[in-house]
Amino acid sequence: MAEQKKLGYDDTPMLPDVPWHVHDGNRPQPRVVTPGTFATQDAPGLPPSDAIILFNGENLDGWKGKNDTPAPWKVENGYMEVVPKTGDIVSREEFGDCQLHVEWAAPVEVSGDGQGRGNSGVFLMSRYEIQVLDCFENPTYPDGTTGGIYGQCPPLVNACRRPGQWQVYDIVWLAPRFAADKLVSPGRVTVFFNGVVIHHFREVWGPTTHRKLPTVTPHPPVGPLRLQDHNNPVRFRNIWYRPLKGYDVN
Repeated sequence: MAEQKKLGYDDTPMLPDVPWHVHDGNRPQPRVVTPGTFATQDAPGLPPSDAIILFNGENLDGWKGKNDTPAPWKVENGYMEVVPKTGDIVSREEFGDCQLHVEWAAPVEVSGDGQGRGNSGVFLMSRYEIQVLDCFENPTYPDGTTGGIYGQCPPLVNACRRPGQWQVYDIVWLAPRFAADKLVSPGRVTVFFNGVVIHHFREVWGPTTHRKLPTVTPHPPVGPLRLQDHNNPVRFRNIWYRPLKGYDVN
């Protein structure tokens, strides 16, 4: 049997805060993940091989409405659509730190302006809203612009496509940490909107609200994804997430 080639080194300096040498061959190898594909206007992209699918375009079995009832939005042609005045829906899956992918489209028929046009929201852990809104040639208050951390921080840029076209959020979320009743570290979010960075490791001050400052209270380390019914028939497709783990062992 051929001798296995040695990987790395064991005579190099130790790295700070981890039990590994520089170029340590005994350090755990990264998991292999098959990457997905990018979305087009005609079809959603394929998720990575380790993604957990929240909505696959076929049904709302992974979602629920008020009081744990079946999700009341409609599903057709591979997407779900808000049925106005039926209420928000939440995922049955709960998660914290994650990479989240959401594709959405505002109604092609433009109605209203400002916050009244293609309004919905993606609520991380059901508390922290990344605004969904049709801001294509439609200004509103900056911290309510598409992709904004609602009521707290505007996006760096407005990268909206035309109404009716599919838009893409890729979100990296690090949930807040609590020790007993004390906030140890705030939540932080990075958001790519249609491939453009609009937030980078941005601190989220607390649960997002309308016309109020956030109030920070301890909550569990995981929570469901919530999608908002804001009385506009916004569409969603290809929703998945990847838990982010391993920071403390690599």
